[in-house]
Amino acid sequence: MKNRTKLPFIYLTVFMVITYIPIVLTVIYSFNESKISSVWGGWSFSWYQELFRDRDMKEALINSLILASLSCLSAVFIGTLGALGMSKIKRKSNGIVEYFSMIPIMIPEIISGMVFLAAFSFMGLPFGMTTLVIAHTSFCIPYLFMMVKASLAGMDKNIEEAARDLGASPVRVFFDITLPLIRPAVLSGMLLSFAMSFDDVVISIFVTGPKVNTLPIKIYTRLKTGVTPEINALASIMLTVTIILLVISDQIRRRHM
Repeated sequence: MKNRTKLPFIYLTVFMVITYIPIVLTVIYSFNESKISSVWGGWSFSWYQELFRDRDMKEALINSLILASLSCLSAVFIGTLGALGMSKIKRKSNGIVEYFSMIPIMIPEIISGMVFLAAFSFMGLPFGMTTLVIAHTSFCIPYLFMMVKASLAGMDKNIEEAARDLGASPVRVFFDITLPLIRPAVLSGMLLSFAMSFDDVVISIFVTGPKVNTLPIKIYTRLKTGVTPEINALASIMLTVTIILLVISDQIRRRHM
């Protein structure tokens, strides 16, 4: 009986060690004064200073911010309209439509990247920011769709019907009633999709052009020559930003459940 009570603790310990030890080591070694990551040379902020002086990294960061912003805004528009449309239509085929809406985040990224590469080549689209936005929007849409759909499912439909009975137009009902009620889900999905787009590297490699570098791609190319404390510093910053966005997204969702 005692062994059974210890099993959850053992499982949790193994899970925490496997998952978080590499992350903790990456953060610690980002403060390593030595140029060699495997050799500890003392605590230093020099690699963070070096990182902020790197023009290529700054350009890649700007590209990633622009890409993530455009992708999540496009996903907000398409995903929200899709969820609203599905909530108004009551058909047996809704389940099939919802399933197909989830496919972009279920397919392995390398397969999605190859599909986008072939499609854009066939269409003759020049590879660059445009192809990146289209590809990133496609896998961001399901996050918005799922969250807004869940929010709409829990919303009292009588409120909208009462507003229409009082003479409010469909547009007025949407902006005065529906949108405020689903706003937390939209904001939460937007933050989550921004984080997913900002961190993506696999799909981006397939659809980017020679003149456009995103931050994850820049990190990937530099890792080919070995892990440096500067890369560890950048990874620590990206990790912190991603965690902050995910925590904010989760808090917004929980607050309005």
